[in-house]
Amino acid sequence: MTRDLPTPDTPMKLGTRGSPLALAQAHETRDRLAAAFDLPQEAFEIVVIKTTGDRIIDRPLKEIGGKGLFTREIEDAMLRGDIDIAIHSMKDMPVLQPEGLVLDTYLPREDVRDAFVSPHVAGLSDLPEGAKVGTSSLRRKAQVLVAYPHLQVVEFRGNVQTRLKKLDDGVAACTFLAMAGLNRLGRSDVATAAIAPEEMLPAVAQGAIGIERRADDTRAAEMLAAIHDTPTAQRLAAERAFLAALDGSCETPIAGLAELDGGTLRLRGEVLRPDGSEAIGDDQTAPVEDGAELGRAMAVKLLEQAGEGFFDWRE
Repeated sequence: MTRDLPTPDTPMKLGTRGSPLALAQAHETRDRLAAAFDLPQEAFEIVVIKTTGDRIIDRPLKEIGGKGLFTREIEDAMLRGDIDIAIHSMKDMPVLQPEGLVLDTYLPREDVRDAFVSPHVAGLSDLPEGAKVGTSSLRRKAQVLVAYPHLQVVEFRGNVQTRLKKLDDGVAACTFLAMAGLNRLGRSDVATAAIAPEEMLPAVAQGAIGIERRADDTRAAEMLAAIHDTPTAQRLAAERAFLAALDGSCETPIAGLAELDGGTLRLRGEVLRPDGSEAIGDDQTAPVEDGAELGRAMAVKLLEQAGEGFFDWRE
């Protein structure tokens, strides 16, 4: 059993972004730790850290540095010792961690699906030619244009409230959010419909919360082990191996979803041209313990299958 547990006088410090969703994820982590060790909530302090990605909201992520914009300042704070652990949305996490940090704890995964949100129509197929679809995700943009090339995609960033206001103001006819985020915020009513993975394969690790710690912090490692969800880890091992082998970043429209059925893991992967002119994908199964190798092998297969110039965006 872990000794030297945190107390209200010497709390464990949980680093997070300050958005409503990030705070909901930090509260879930705190509550799970408190329950696992029979500690009061006051034994944990939530520390809000503003990241570059939070400060710059009027430009696409690919123009200002990619996924690391939501994690770099938080990781720097942990390396300095200002916080003990960091709570992240796994779909925002680069596949490599800074030296001295470890990301090996996951909470039970939420709904992986994308939510279609519109005050006007029930789904993408109901939109007229030229209708504006709002999203800042290169994956969603490419997937929309592959299936509905007659639609127009416009840049759309911000939290749930900001995006809903943009819809009311007519900036776009519809947008997308993650069902997981809406569920965690208690706002599932915002979704007009949940989009099946067969129609829109989600982002790698969508719906999963990851908790990062210092590699040499044995107390944090022991405490986090008590709330770690192994099935989520098995699924993410395959998805993130797929992403890593494709050199995934915010400049790469990549989707991936692993699902478990007993001892078998099914992995679906997709890579798209950013302009939505082409998509290639695969669907394979393997024993759960071979999930990471399946992810790497699928990435290699898609790299070989792609035609000349398909991956120019990786240069």
